[in-house]
Amino acid sequence: MTQLTPVLTRNWDLPNAFTVDGYGEYAAAKKALSTDPDAIIQMVKDSGLRGRGGAGFPTGMKWGFIPQNDGKPHYLVVNADESEPGTCKDIPLMMANPHSLVEGVIITAYAIRANYAFIYVRGEVLHVIRRVQAAVREAYEKGYLGSDIFGSGYDLEVVVHSGAGAYICGEETALLDSLEGYRGQPRLKPPFPAVAGLYASPTVVNNVESIASVPSIVTNGADWFAGMGTEKSKGFGIFSLSGHVTRPGQYEAPLGITLRELLDMAGGIRAGHELKFWTPGGSSTPIFTAEHLDVPLDFESVGAKGSMLGTRALQIFDDTTCVVRAVLRWTEFYAHESCGKCTPCREGTFWLKQVLKRLEKGQGTEDDLTTITDIADNILGRSFCALGDGATSPIHSSVKHFREEYLKHFEIGGCPFDPAASTVWGKA
Repeated sequence: MTQLTPVLTRNWDLPNAFTVDGYGEYAAAKKALSTDPDAIIQMVKDSGLRGRGGAGFPTGMKWGFIPQNDGKPHYLVVNADESEPGTCKDIPLMMANPHSLVEGVIITAYAIRANYAFIYVRGEVLHVIRRVQAAVREAYEKGYLGSDIFGSGYDLEVVVHSGAGAYICGEETALLDSLEGYRGQPRLKPPFPAVAGLYASPTVVNNVESIASVPSIVTNGADWFAGMGTEKSKGFGIFSLSGHVTRPGQYEAPLGITLRELLDMAGGIRAGHELKFWTPGGSSTPIFTAEHLDVPLDFESVGAKGSMLGTRALQIFDDTTCVVRAVLRWTEFYAHESCGKCTPCREGTFWLKQVLKRLEKGQGTEDDLTTITDIADNILGRSFCALGDGATSPIHSSVKHFREEYLKHFEIGGCPFDPAASTVWGKA
């Protein structure tokens, strides 16, 4: 069994883990501020750290895109607008270990030569906003933020900004528009944020876990981080197990671990039931089934099997779950959260929801399966941002793996998992 690697989660169970006294004296930031900024960027590149927000883009490479000596202010923006159904790692991280994020912000902002940083937190999680604000306040009181940090001559101001609850603001350019006071809608790219981001200036946008991982790299070295994980997906990550599992929770492990290994640690599927399907990275990633239990959970292996690692939000569904109903619920979410800027997503998610409602009630026909896959095909790759693409993932993958279950709805004229139905799926 692959061993867990508690780094970000190491002190979560301590009563004062969220305070600066429980966290420590920001030794990694002090070390970084005595180092050349370009050396920090190279260290993160050498570590192989890839974005932990879902896309998996090399973090150090993203930092390196920031133009230098351009006469413009540089900004760091932390994307803490965790909204993906099933994704639940950044919120507990900010609650239990917010100072790892604040210290990571200092190091990252220094590396990209930014004097202003923003932490954009989802507005509904008021308890998290207060916890991060308290951590930032403690850091200022200790002299870890503000002017002349650690006597290095480096100045940094950090602002905690609360969003207004729009899923679309998890998309980096929509987040930037929201920060600027506009309605959160994705921007046309190029130009990319590294060239024209916040206030039309060079900007790095990184996920919470990506930034929080940086202090441990500075402390232990690039080779230490690169020594975990796989050849192309290095390091550790937080895997969020939820749903029909005996012990749901956060499991911090090297990339490349399998769901079978994680389930062994989590006590397996709940008693008396079997695994039916699961998501490797939240609802916007194509679903997997029991045949994928041994797929290494790294970017390349999951991609080779037709899905995406995403945010490592492992939603586990057992044999009591109707896959059509689950896909309908996800689709209703995407239809509701579509910002409406582009036609394929705005219209496509609406019609996917309408057809799926009919299918779930057993009122459709087999031709409707062709209809929803055709609609999904017209959304995929044609939307302004990744929301539309994500909405198609449950559609295509569920029809691929569970076509017979869709057909069963038509056969009995309703959901076979409804206790009132005359026939129960798999039983006479």
